[in-house]
Amino acid sequence: MTQADVPGQEIIYPESDGQPMVDNSKQYRWIVRLTENLKRFYANQVALVSADMFWYPVEGRPDIKNAPDVFVAIGRPDGNRGSYKQWEEANIAPQVVFEIISPGNTGDELVKKQEFYIEHGVLEIFFYNPDTLNF
Repeated sequence: MTQADVPGQEIIYPESDGQPMVDNSKQYRWIVRLTENLKRFYANQVALVSADMFWYPVEGRPDIKNAPDVFVAIGRPDGNRGSYKQWEEANIAPQVVFEIISPGNTGDELVKKQEFYIEHGVLEIFFYNPDTLNF
């Protein structure tokens, strides 16, 4: 049973899970670097570039969510949001998602993320391993 199954109950979409944004400073630097460079790249376009924000692709289902390390939603204006509720964003899914692999990520976890993104309309998915890239 989900919140949507209870008539009259307000559906709550949490903006935090209480977990840290990153596992280490290297991962943090990559997230910040990608976010800032993508903001510059899309500066003259209508596009939201965000990091570590819950994305809810299905209205009424706060249990269906993910928090990409960085994402781009072209066609959505920049601005402050507590979470990205797709139905409030002209039903536009993020087109591009970046995940920065941390030492604690498992292969199964990364496959599940990829499957989630594909299922909910992401067009491009990039996984970066900062341990194999120089920064």
